[in-house]
Amino acid sequence: MASAGQALANNLNASERTHFVLVPLMAQGHTIPMTDMARLLAEHGAQVSFITTPVNASRMEGFINHAVAAGLTIQFVKLHFPAVEFGLPDGCENADMMQSKDLFKNFMEACAALGEPLTAYLCQQHPTPSCIISDVAHWWTADIATEFGIPRLTFNGFCGFASLARYIIVHDNLLEHVEDENELINFPGFPTPLQLTKERCPGSFSVNGLEQIRKKINEEIKSTGVVINSFRELEALYIESFEQITGKKVWTVGPMCLCNQDINAMAARGNKASMDEAQCLRWLDSMKPGSVTFVSFGSLVCTAPQQLVELGLGLEASKKPFVWVIKAGDKFPQVEEWLAEGFEERVKDRGLIIRGWAPQVLILWHKAIGGFMTHCGWNSTIEGICAGVPMITWPHFAEQFVNERLVVDVLKTGVEIGVKAVTQWGQEQKEVTVTRDAVEAALSKLLDEGEAAEEMRMRAKEFGVKARKALQEGGSSYNNINLLIQEMGNQAKTSG
Repeated sequence: MASAGQALANNLNASERTHFVLVPLMAQGHTIPMTDMARLLAEHGAQVSFITTPVNASRMEGFINHAVAAGLTIQFVKLHFPAVEFGLPDGCENADMMQSKDLFKNFMEACAALGEPLTAYLCQQHPTPSCIISDVAHWWTADIATEFGIPRLTFNGFCGFASLARYIIVHDNLLEHVEDENELINFPGFPTPLQLTKERCPGSFSVNGLEQIRKKINEEIKSTGVVINSFRELEALYIESFEQITGKKVWTVGPMCLCNQDINAMAARGNKASMDEAQCLRWLDSMKPGSVTFVSFGSLVCTAPQQLVELGLGLEASKKPFVWVIKAGDKFPQVEEWLAEGFEERVKDRGLIIRGWAPQVLILWHKAIGGFMTHCGWNSTIEGICAGVPMITWPHFAEQFVNERLVVDVLKTGVEIGVKAVTQWGQEQKEVTVTRDAVEAALSKLLDEGEAAEEMRMRAKEFGVKARKALQEGGSSYNNINLLIQEMGNQAKTSG
């Protein structure tokens, strides 16, 4: 796919390369797209320093081995993560390892302490860094960019639609005087009508003591521009509005997951899979094309046992085939008990259950998959878009409710499951918010033979085709990656 870029990369010596420093937030949903970004930049001729920590590097072992075997110019920099020094358990180096959201402030402060060792590392590098691309949560990287006199671009893992909504919330203090959690809020300056309740807005999530850090994160004035894992053809109106309102350049370089074209690369993304990929693919091969629904809620959502049981009973009642990825954290034994009481036996001919981490892209792109029940995190949403499959939207927190509006109202490639209550990250879900009947009804609507469902499937397929074209040679995102490398390299030469 990046053949011209790869040829350029092979012909460049180290001193001619634009050197990007990538600093992801240590949470799977933030790190995985940045591994894809590293690969794309390297394939297009850049040098990349990918900042990580020992525990996170071991999780990425598959990707690291793949990058080394492919001869990509990516340096994996493993910095000591000061977990214990900041009141975290030893080895707690990723957001999904925190036992309580009350430790999030400690976690973010430990991340900020990486500034000093990172600066020391960069001082020794040749060529010197040309640009830092950091997760928006790493506000402290702005000081490093200033010290080296180089641009800092931010990456927040959102699409353009949600980035614009978040900016308006912050810039206009949209939530400040809203007392009623269920009052519908209008978004001034948004190019199409958008209404959300306060609790469904990104930024409504609160953690004790995080106010100062949040304030620093919101000072987006310190970034030169924004890198987005999306493509112009998907949401041009919102990307252009975001550029106009913020006055910042937006680089759309996605869908970045499409850089993984072979099975091994797809399987190597993220954590180690809980099920053998070959076993999973064999099962899918035995199913009719477009008949299976993939059910997965991302890496940070730990659904309450009673809700998982209700979801399972809905899947069973639908009589339709499914692959179900179950994550229940420390409550998993209760779910395991229920599965063993007969559910797994009853659905064995049409249901595949994966406990823990799954090779999501590999599954989504299989011809047997006809729908995707998702929590609407952007990584999952864009992966569903690339796969060309319609979605059942089941948002939980953060910007997921905004993404739901994009999928259902704008793209018209999704069916709402009808979530009644927000489940905040780190808070235990107390009751069932989606009934088995709602699950069954959504599946029926998605896989229906009727005209509306057929139109939705056609639209989903069309967006899948547009997504692939964007990253192919000459496509909008392909060209943007080359321009990004060129522009950051030129700026570095000018300032140097």
